[in-house]
Amino acid sequence: MIEEIYIRDLGVIQEARLAFGPGLTVLTGETGAGKTMVLSALGLLLGERSDTSTIRRGQDQAFVEGRWYLKPNTAISEQVSERLAEAGAEVLDGELIMNRSVSSEGRGRASVSGKATPINVLSELGEKLVVVHGQSDQIRLKSAAAQREALDQFAASASALAAYQSHFNAWKISSAKLAEIQQNLDARVKEAQQLRESVTELEAADPKAGEDVELTDKANRLAHVEELRIAASAAHEAISSESFEGGADAIGLIGAARRSLEQVSAHDSELETLAESLKQLGYQLNDVAAEISSYLDGLDEDSARALEIIQERRAVLNTLMRKYGPTLDEVIALRESASDRLLELDSSSDQIESLTSEVDAQFKAMTKAAAELTAIRTKAAAELAEQVTSELAALAMPGSTLIVSVSQAAEFGATGKDIVSIQLSSYPGAEPRPLGKGASGGELSRIMLAIEVVLAKTEQAPTFIFDEVDAGVGGAAAIEVGRRLAMLAKQAQVIVVTHLAQVASFANSHLRVLKNSSEQFTATDVVSLNHEERINELARMLSGLPESESGRTHAAELLEKATAEFA
Repeated sequence: MIEEIYIRDLGVIQEARLAFGPGLTVLTGETGAGKTMVLSALGLLLGERSDTSTIRRGQDQAFVEGRWYLKPNTAISEQVSERLAEAGAEVLDGELIMNRSVSSEGRGRASVSGKATPINVLSELGEKLVVVHGQSDQIRLKSAAAQREALDQFAASASALAAYQSHFNAWKISSAKLAEIQQNLDARVKEAQQLRESVTELEAADPKAGEDVELTDKANRLAHVEELRIAASAAHEAISSESFEGGADAIGLIGAARRSLEQVSAHDSELETLAESLKQLGYQLNDVAAEISSYLDGLDEDSARALEIIQERRAVLNTLMRKYGPTLDEVIALRESASDRLLELDSSSDQIESLTSEVDAQFKAMTKAAAELTAIRTKAAAELAEQVTSELAALAMPGSTLIVSVSQAAEFGATGKDIVSIQLSSYPGAEPRPLGKGASGGELSRIMLAIEVVLAKTEQAPTFIFDEVDAGVGGAAAIEVGRRLAMLAKQAQVIVVTHLAQVASFANSHLRVLKNSSEQFTATDVVSLNHEERINELARMLSGLPESESGRTHAAELLEKATAEFA
């Protein structure tokens, strides 16, 4: 429930504080006094787009703040608390404070419970806290989609609609997948054949990781085998000559040096250490000589044939890398993944059969859910038409009948297979016509009000705001408008902007918007009226003369009767 709205420098309102209570609150005032700015302020709190032109002339920014009381342990309180927790804020002792500022430069700020927050959070919270029914809704309810939404709201069919949409979405996804597989079946067959040939080629070649680098090294070695043999032979001869015993090779020279030192090492221990080092060098040279000898033995193989075999293998690998590479690792990876992809492609027929069965099952489930949704809507359509027709009779439109029809569309859609249409028969036997085509402006206002009042009973929000939906209504019908709003106010907070004294007389609290003007200054104030002030305001609304005795008498009578009826 809205407890208070504070407004500063918005339009003609310099500063105003509006206190709201439970039940029915009416907001009245002269045309142009600033009632629209009060609704604009509320719109800002509910996340609507800001307009710098609404900032009061000469000021840098407009500011609006609203205070709500949320009854603990209710669905709305829990939903709001959950959304606030996501935004890093919370409801304290049931009190929720939201504010919004709009600067003349176009920048705006919003906060909830003292926590800065994006504007969209205000909008999300507003959807749970307030339902606005205005003249714009008259236009909204002329569209087929809005009429279907209105019926679903009245029917409380959200769970049935959600169940249908779940089956519908699953059916759409599976159908699209099946169509794609069937459409690309030829391409999949061709791809499978190509993969099968590739797998056969790769398995025959059986490439190994790093094989291309290893073969390159071997080929380079065999291509220069004679140079390698000469160099290795010279190195072996220098280290360990086989041409004569004790020759001038490295091993012989180091051996001679070691023996020379050993002969005199008894006289100096340092020479003994050096002799040992030379001995180790001799061992190492022997090992190197043996390795070079082994290397030379390897070069004695049929190097020409070996090189030919290596080059043939390299050609095979190069062909694979050109076709499936460019690297050998990618070729090997393709070999590993191709089998899985081939298995997937080869299972297309099985997959088509499985998907076909799945699509059929989902279609049946969707059809059943759609039928259940249609049944709910059809039953609710009769009830909605009956209730609104009853309201129309009370609103001085006897003989008018609202007709809510539910017919079948050619195809299933996101909201079912139903076409919802709301029409009006203006008098018994009259041809039903779409809303807006079979009624005058005043009648249309009453029709829309009747629909809105009936629909409002199904809303879960704690506050309803009606913006001059009683336009074009007067006399006894106006009294019925006020009576129905007062009845609605017994179950929720209702705020009404009205020009009708008959409606205002049913209010639990009455706020008047006053416009004060001078040559240099124009400001609007909002005041709460006591009993006598209400009589004066009602008299003004009835006759335009707040001091008229006859007007006051009529106003007092209206107020007394309305008060007695809803005491």
